[in-house]
Amino acid sequence: MLVKTFASAVTGIDAVTVTIEVNVSRGVQFFLVGLPDSAVRESHQRIESALRALNLHWPGKQVVINMAPADIRKEGSAYDLPLALGILAADEKVSKAEIESFVLMGELSLDGTLQPVKGVLPIALRAREEGFKGVIVPLKNAREAAVVGGLNVYGMENLGDVVDFFNGNRKFFPVKVDLLEIFASEANKYDVDFSDVRGQENVKRALEVAAAGGHNIIMIGPPGAGKTMLAKRLPTIIPPLTLEEALETTKIHSVAGKIDDHTALMTKRPFRSPHHTISDEIVSNEPMELFFFANSF
Repeated sequence: MLVKTFASAVTGIDAVTVTIEVNVSRGVQFFLVGLPDSAVRESHQRIESALRALNLHWPGKQVVINMAPADIRKEGSAYDLPLALGILAADEKVSKAEIESFVLMGELSLDGTLQPVKGVLPIALRAREEGFKGVIVPLKNAREAAVVGGLNVYGMENLGDVVDFFNGNRKFFPVKVDLLEIFASEANKYDVDFSDVRGQENVKRALEVAAAGGHNIIMIGPPGAGKTMLAKRLPTIIPPLTLEEALETTKIHSVAGKIDDHTALMTKRPFRSPHHTISDEIVSNEPMELFFFANSF
């Protein structure tokens, strides 16, 4: 039987829908094609172990899986869940009535637990654009995906929950997040403040001019002079992120895997302090630190 499930491949900060075609037929071999990397190929072992934990079994037949479009490289372990559901549906262990209406993403542990994955926000945005009914992601990614309105987001703890969801054995409710409430209540809340700085009047004035005019600024001085302290407080006097900027910032952090399971939206301007030896091109004879602030860094 041929079954299709849907996942996404993240390229940059955007997602591309991947169609996973699974065909279970007579035979004993296993084929996985469509430009998968090593982590995707290793899903065979993770899926087989997860199925055993649920008292299910890998089909004793030939399994052929195609991940389309084949010209996009599929990377990482986030395809475990759609591959597993495709195999179970093609083997008639899971109802396929609703399976093509959802985008599925999640890494499987050997006991069937779903581990969080990167890039869930752009994946959810792409799913909404293409008219999918909803997305099913690991529970720790659910709040991040639920930022996208007009889409049913289900956070699942393990593969058994997903099987029960499609078979109708249990009722699950989508995760809801009030995006505007989060943005209004959390925007511009920092652990530090520009008013903490005592003295340094000339530097503070320079930072204020840079913040007001959107200028670059470089601070040069010996260690301990207060460069990091001052730079870390610069975002607190920059205008708050707009909602559009907050979503763009969250997308970047999502792809980088820098969002924890308690965060739905990045509402503060991020601060980065790379070491002055980050590359030869930016190192001068003077010891310095470089600080980056951007609307969506």
